[in-house]
Amino acid sequence: MADSKNISKIGAILSNTAVPLKARFRALFTLKGLGGKVAIDEITSNFKDDSSLLKHEMAYCLGQMQDDYALNVLRNLIEDSSQDTIVRHEAAEALGAIGKLEDLNLLEKYSVSPPVELAETCQLAVSRIHWLQKATEKELSEANLFNSVDPAPPFVDHSLSVEELTSQLLDEEASLFTRYRAMFTLRNMKTKESVLAICQGFKGSSVLFRHEVAYVLGQIAHEASETALTSSLANTSEVDIVRHECAEALGAIATPSCISTLQQFINDKHRIVRESCEVALDMADYEMGNEFQYADALQAVV
Repeated sequence: MADSKNISKIGAILSNTAVPLKARFRALFTLKGLGGKVAIDEITSNFKDDSSLLKHEMAYCLGQMQDDYALNVLRNLIEDSSQDTIVRHEAAEALGAIGKLEDLNLLEKYSVSPPVELAETCQLAVSRIHWLQKATEKELSEANLFNSVDPAPPFVDHSLSVEELTSQLLDEEASLFTRYRAMFTLRNMKTKESVLAICQGFKGSSVLFRHEVAYVLGQIAHEASETALTSSLANTSEVDIVRHECAEALGAIATPSCISTLQQFINDKHRIVRESCEVALDMADYEMGNEFQYADALQAVV
């Protein structure tokens, strides 16, 4: 267990703009794993950084930590219109992950106004908090194979077929919450068939939905999704919030062809895509190497 002095040293890596972004990411995820108020303070002190990608990941980590101590910072991020949409959206998702009834008013406030990615995220967060209030013990105890706090839970009905779930996934008349539930149910199947079904989600009209498709494919890290992810990353007319998630997903798959693709876009004109490729290449190095863990910054300071 790290003491507060070592946690502060890791925080210094996170704050140091002179070190490569990939090292700062490793420091961030080390802090996430350590948890506690000191680690949260180290994360939240960096929301004035000029990297929207890093701030987005910081908000993500705070949601995954599920610590009430981070609530006020996340609330302020949602209301801060000077922050990039990708950061505000992730803060809203983090509030949904923590799941406090007291945040419903704030989330409902931003669920009906632009930018649309923030509005849709707030709608999902509201739905998740309402779901938490009535979820059965079976639903709450359902094993999460990916150890993540998701914006929507998978269905507990394991009899649903890939075809039935795909129909729900692609139904643009259904709520995003229902479509996300279908997506996470397909994710948990971890088969080539379910992965290819999720890939069809890139045809969806919602930017937020397409971004989540890429994120989920990165969690599964199945080679069957490489073609779809590569196509979406290479599509320069696609929104950056989607392309950046595609880059990170390719880093998780980490085949030689994925690495080659990431190297092609390391100098992309959009900063968030460039930075995502940098981080993804580091992730690929980890996936292909002999390192014990990705979040290894504690080893560097003790």
